[in-house]
Amino acid sequence: MNPMENHKLFALAQHEGPTCIPVGDVCLGRDFVVMAGPCSVENETQTMETAHAVREAGARILRGGVFKPRTSPYDFQGLGMEGLRILRKAGDAVGLPIVTEVVDPRDIPWVAEFADILQIGTRNMQNFSLLKEAGKSHRPVLLKRGMHSTISEWLNCAEYILAEGNPDVILCERGIRTFENSTRNTLDLSAIPNIHGLSHLPVIVDPSHATGRRDLIEPMALAALASGADGLEIEVHIHPEEALCDGAQSLPPEQFAGLMRKLRLLSETMNQLKEL
Repeated sequence: MNPMENHKLFALAQHEGPTCIPVGDVCLGRDFVVMAGPCSVENETQTMETAHAVREAGARILRGGVFKPRTSPYDFQGLGMEGLRILRKAGDAVGLPIVTEVVDPRDIPWVAEFADILQIGTRNMQNFSLLKEAGKSHRPVLLKRGMHSTISEWLNCAEYILAEGNPDVILCERGIRTFENSTRNTLDLSAIPNIHGLSHLPVIVDPSHATGRRDLIEPMALAALASGADGLEIEVHIHPEEALCDGAQSLPPEQFAGLMRKLRLLSETMNQLKEL
């Protein structure tokens, strides 16, 4: 018996074509969408300058962390409510929707008043109380794959959100933990066509967290597009060497702009190949 036969809400067979999730002036699942911005909202100047840079380069959604679940309790944990107000202000200033992580079920109602997309991070993929509350919200949910999770487990977590009445779930492949230690995680690009063969939900890729290395973000982003990803989530910081969180995996604005140009060229080439 196929273990996924009983899970019908995420299943491709139970839906007429891919899900298209409207956010701002794009539709995830139809348009290739790049979400970009700082790992952490550190202050208004940093966030505003980064927002202008990613908007100019072609990003369609502004990302930024205001709650930061960290491995050590002594690391920067984010600005919370202050950071959320800053992120919303920056998004409004450049005309971009915003996506930010939520870590506590109790925070979802008021975070949803500011954020256009609620992100559930890898450490919370199986936080079932959080998934259920996100499912009751009126916002799209970006669900990151757990660092130790299988495709089936990931889809089951999406099912928790869908089952609560929220049809707008975006899956994000961000690498899984393996014995390899030259990268932060091991990026599973096979997850993209795998998910597309099982589910109607859009799948994006986060090459920043997957690799943890600035020099690998561009090749993995291009490979994700070639593999059929519906979008990307990329960390960008105006001064990565001064970042309070994950500077080593953040692109400076000029490098991000170069990547966006290559993504457009690759997309045009892929469209031409489809016509052959």
